Amino acid sequence: MHSPDAPLPPREAIADVRVRVPTRGNRRLERLLEAVNADDQVKAWWHVSAVNASRRLGMSDHSWVHIQIVLNIGLRLARLLFRRGVTPSLTTDYGMSARDAEVVIAAGCLFHCVGMSIHREDHERYSLFLTADKLGELLAASYDEPERTVIASEALHAIIGHRRRGDPFTVEAGIVRVADALDMARGRSRVPFESGHQNIHSLSAYAIEEVKIVAGRDRAVRVEISMSNSAGIFQVDELLATKLRGSGLEEHIEVIARIEAEHEQRLLPVFRI
Repeated sequence: MHSPDAPLPPREAIADVRVRVPTRGNRRLERLLEAVNADDQVKAWWHVSAVNASRRLGMSDHSWVHIQIVLNIGLRLARLLFRRGVTPSLTTDYGMSARDAEVVIAAGCLFHCVGMSIHREDHERYSLFLTADKLGELLAASYDEPERTVIASEALHAIIGHRRRGDPFTVEAGIVRVADALDMARGRSRVPFESGHQNIHSLSAYAIEEVKIVAGRDRAVRVEISMSNSAGIFQVDELLATKLRGSGLEEHIEVIARIEAEHEQRLLPVFRI
């Protein structure tokens, strides 16, 4: 009988892994997702990344669940931004469509942290060389050359651009960067927090109750963050704000964070970026 605390063998661990997002009829995006969901090597990278992050280092979640959340956030941000007139870099520079930009964003989200399977330090660079050898074949059913290389190159830029000093210079890379930072709700830190890894990272993430991403009034996107404790300010200011300020999307995204707890002394009831 398998102990609930014992690790699953790799094949069992990835057996049910499948990322799902609303594709809204984007056939090229659907083909990329079909290829990724059929690829055990990609799933193994996600699994090893999760083992390194949570089991070995006591960090926040870097499993396929994180990948799916970031992917959904990335596409949500893209559709809100494009609807309000933000032009994808793929359109500005190559005359390609917003749907092609969604494929770049999806690829960036899917592979942004596979380098965690090698090491935490400089994992963004490791993500690059793993993805560079893989993405072409995963895009083969969606694009012919030279468009396939354009999509892959733009996705690789998004991957390296999501690090703290990544300096992204495309709309798509900025979206991936912000999407990664917005996976901050308490579910991502539950395992390290409840297993005793109670540092500022796990504590602050545990204080984030909910993150809502909606159409804004003055800006294209409004992010509403509910916190149970002021420790969540670290997530918002130190992590999210840092990623947002370097994304190129600062003028299009508004962030509002509120402390919802009734019994905590509210030193700052509302925090804005």
